[in-house]
Amino acid sequence: MSDLPFALEPALADALSGALDVEGKIPRALEALGPIVDRDVVLVGGGPRETRRLTEAGARLTGVDPLAPNGSFGWSLPDGQADAVVAAWSGFRGISAAELAETERVLRPGGRLLVVHDYGRDDVSRLRGDLPEYSAWSRRDGPFLSVGFRIRVIHCFWTFDSAETAGSFLAGAFGAAGEEFAATLTRPRLSYNVAVYHRTRGGRGAPA
Repeated sequence: MSDLPFALEPALADALSGALDVEGKIPRALEALGPIVDRDVVLVGGGPRETRRLTEAGARLTGVDPLAPNGSFGWSLPDGQADAVVAAWSGFRGISAAELAETERVLRPGGRLLVVHDYGRDDVSRLRGDLPEYSAWSRRDGPFLSVGFRIRVIHCFWTFDSAETAGSFLAGAFGAAGEEFAATLTRPRLSYNVAVYHRTRGGRGAPA
């Protein structure tokens, strides 16, 4: 999993990393849909913070880079190595047939593919604008649901220590639009909805 849903300069990235999902809803959802604790997990494009978080939670991790969507290369992993493959934001940006085939190759029978992306319909999407994860990816004919994934939506937050901290971050990350939005906040957090697309190897997703 990438540490963050989009690239930021280091100081802003540190601020968002400390504010994103402080309640730990995302790793709890991964465990519920996996599980991943005490399991062999291939982590796609994992940043250092998320790698540490999942390791401390008890997952046995092997890190790999995101695949080329056209299938021009695969992972140097044996068949049937993993109980779960986990990715967020940078991995599987609209999963292709080649990506799905390589993922299924490294999963054991009954293994789980868990993909985290922004869902939208929240404060954050108002700032980031029109993105495919806010529309096409969650449709029935989209790249995930059309190939057997199901979706669980997690209602998270970006939670800052104070209104001043939130305002400083929003201005730095989003400019004038962020400043304008910060002026409307009644408490130092933004609503942030996350979609976990989940699928069992060779079949459909488990019950949502």
